[in-house]
Amino acid sequence: MAFVSMSSTIFSDERAQNLGETAYQTLLDMLIGRKLATNTVLQERPLADFLNISRTPLRYALNRLENEGFLDRTPGRALVVKAFSPRELVETLHVRVVLETEAARLAIDRIPTEALDAIESEIATLLACEKPDVAEDWAVDSRLHQLIAHHSGNAVLAGMIETLRLKTHMFNLSRLPERFEAGHREHLAIIAALRAHDRDAARAGIQTHLDNVRASIIAKLSAI
Repeated sequence: MAFVSMSSTIFSDERAQNLGETAYQTLLDMLIGRKLATNTVLQERPLADFLNISRTPLRYALNRLENEGFLDRTPGRALVVKAFSPRELVETLHVRVVLETEAARLAIDRIPTEALDAIESEIATLLACEKPDVAEDWAVDSRLHQLIAHHSGNAVLAGMIETLRLKTHMFNLSRLPERFEAGHREHLAIIAALRAHDRDAARAGIQTHLDNVRASIIAKLSAI
């Protein structure tokens, strides 16, 4: 009986998380498309009714959007839509270039070869997929960028990089499908430079990769 109860709880938690992810994507699309005006107060009950979900997955979505800087809290603790600034996104990517190229410089001789081999294998598997999974695409991307940041040996630097990465997470495979293969080819070039302990090539690879992401985001926003 306890097993049945535990299984039901796990199923319920997974379902809530899946619904929360769907709600997050829906609300993010509305924010990007300016369908939610700046300073709009987001009330849980009307939003839950609109999305046809309960408050638990909705809170997951709202908390994530708040953590990523798309929503703000008023002094009265109400959630409101923060001004969505394409310029802020572009500037965020500029700062990422500065921080991540420095992380590569520091990490160049510290990253275990087997860690690079593992990520390279994961990228090869993704590139071989007929229909790559969005979540796995982001996970593999995260593993490489976090690996470099972690092995920089600077925890503050690594934390700043991860925070900034969350701000550009919205532009993943689902919104920039044209970046899927090109992005991972760029990742492979970065891995090759790290494996060869070529500091200049690693830094140049990261700069090229993030500059290309920025160009794609600008093109995407211009089309909205």
